[in-house]
Amino acid sequence: MTACAVATAVETGTAPFTIAADGSYAARLAGDRDARYPERWTLGGPEPYAVPLPLEQPEEADSEVLPLTDGRVLIHRRVADRHAFALLYPTGPRTGELPLGSVQAAEGLHVSLLPPSPDGRSAYALAVTAAATVVWRVAGGGGGPQQVARIPGRCTGGVWLDRTGRLLALDREQDGRTKAIAVDLGRAGEISPLLQIAEASDDRLLLADPESGLLLIRSDAPGEQRLGWGVLGSSRPVRFPDCLRAEGATAVPFAVQPGQALMPESCAVALRLPGAAGAGEALALWRPADRRVFRLSGPPGWLGGAGLWTREGRLRLPYATPDVPCGVAGLTIPQAPPPPVRLAPEPRPAVTRPVPLQQAPLAARA
Repeated sequence: MTACAVATAVETGTAPFTIAADGSYAARLAGDRDARYPERWTLGGPEPYAVPLPLEQPEEADSEVLPLTDGRVLIHRRVADRHAFALLYPTGPRTGELPLGSVQAAEGLHVSLLPPSPDGRSAYALAVTAAATVVWRVAGGGGGPQQVARIPGRCTGGVWLDRTGRLLALDREQDGRTKAIAVDLGRAGEISPLLQIAEASDDRLLLADPESGLLLIRSDAPGEQRLGWGVLGSSRPVRFPDCLRAEGATAVPFAVQPGQALMPESCAVALRLPGAAGAGEALALWRPADRRVFRLSGPPGWLGGAGLWTREGRLRLPYATPDVPCGVAGLTIPQAPPPPVRLAPEPRPAVTRPVPLQQAPLAARA
């Protein structure tokens, strides 16, 4: 085991780093070149630590890992003509492995793991071709990989919309446009529209918080690619704040503060800003209720641009350096100054009738 240090410092590594749905564990493919191995981080205890999970053969660079809330780590490997899945776990000085089955590879087929399911026990993979997309349950179902949805068109992304792992949002490319759709895995993959901001726009869902309903969106409906936000099931229009425009449409939201039930405007959001990997990669902290973005530097060795908000509003960022092979940096969003006093209220955009989010017009600029 490798002891972890908890730091409050504020570089980004390129190693993928995935955090379990409840924040208890994380996993990454550690090492480099011909000596890669899975590594599990324990984040839920008083002092986080890392456990290497090597097997007899090193892993390929394109293998994927995903932590479950029981401490096991799912691994996805390309093995000859198959995409194989297995669960890894520590057993004394060795690593135990439980094979889960495989999905047949085919020309033009791309298979990747979806983000951790909110139920903490299941894991899903997206198998994509130019004509169709299949969602596979690869762990938690029993009896090997199970096809749970087949969707016409090429899908990317993957955002969970509820706390049970039933509703999955995907960005579907069809007829030259990309629109976010909701897929009900409890109803054999029933599809419904999620984002249709404008008929000719590309509307992608980047992140969602099931507790508050906050949605982070990227769309070109305003005339250029912009970051915006909305609320799931709300009649209010999607909004594209000017403060987010300044950060660029390629900024990536990666964590939303939980515990803000029915208060989406109070949720703190962390965004990874574009730039070369290396020391000093920046991030931004923002709340929908604020009219400004706070730019900060990530910690040295920041892993995969990943992080997790606590309910108390503290952002935890994993990092690894030669001196600290397993560390967690803590940040808090600065307090925004109060808005200036105005002599008259700002005019509000007129909305003639309530509309669901998937049909919501762009918010007019005051």
